[in-house]
Amino acid sequence: MKKKILIFIALLFFALGLTGCSSNQKSVAQQANTADTWSHIKKRGRVIIGLDDTFVPMGFRQKDGKLVGFDIDLAKAVFKQYGIKADFQPIDWNMKETELRNQTIDLIWNGYTITPAREKQLAFSRPYMANRQVLVTKTSEKINSFKDMQNKTLGVQTSSSGASLLDEHPTMLKNYIKNKTPVLYDSFNNALMDLDDNRIQGLLIDSVYAGYYISKEKDPDSYNTTRGGFSGEDFAVGMRKGDKTLKKKIDTGLQHLSNTGELQKISQKWFGNSDNILIKPNNK
Repeated sequence: MKKKILIFIALLFFALGLTGCSSNQKSVAQQANTADTWSHIKKRGRVIIGLDDTFVPMGFRQKDGKLVGFDIDLAKAVFKQYGIKADFQPIDWNMKETELRNQTIDLIWNGYTITPAREKQLAFSRPYMANRQVLVTKTSEKINSFKDMQNKTLGVQTSSSGASLLDEHPTMLKNYIKNKTPVLYDSFNNALMDLDDNRIQGLLIDSVYAGYYISKEKDPDSYNTTRGGFSGEDFAVGMRKGDKTLKKKIDTGLQHLSNTGELQKISQKWFGNSDNILIKPNNK
């Protein structure tokens, strides 16, 4: 009997120890999320930016492996003002918020959409670009509305704003598609290849990506883009809630680039216009 009691007491202390460790780990994570890390970033001389390196034209790899894109140029231009190097870290887009919370990266800057759910977890810079979700199909499929996707297969990127909208407003599109369930992809590149091979008949995708991709294809007219009923969305930079100084530096830097016209030049380089830019010069 005494032996059983001793074993029980030992197990009880072990369980309490695990609970204490779990609480301590949670406390450390919470502290990391509320810390202002600007002084550390400035001392280090570089900021680590997480991105999906297949998201054209925001941030992607050329054939030679070099990272390029609108957000790449923009982030470099912002931090150049503060003498800080922008380092880019490709991440699993499905784990982006976890990477930020664990301090593997300092920022999420890659066509990152502001949503109410994300605002509960992290802070955002001021929005800098307008975007929306569109349905891309092959013209031969003669799909001109969301309803035309009845019993057809839809693709969507895992953990994207498109995937969230699909779930939040099922009557708009989700209820029409085959099995009311989309095919999930890690990247739009793989989804577009499946679209070309007719393994899926539609792809819910960011308009900035769709427009750039289609414009570079040999036969742009072979693709059809349908806007549907989803509302527009804005791109911004995601960061931990405690990084108030970092947010201020990014917001100020973005405004300065707009005032000097450099923001518009970067947009012209990648999109041929600056129509989607939300930050207007305040010196006119």
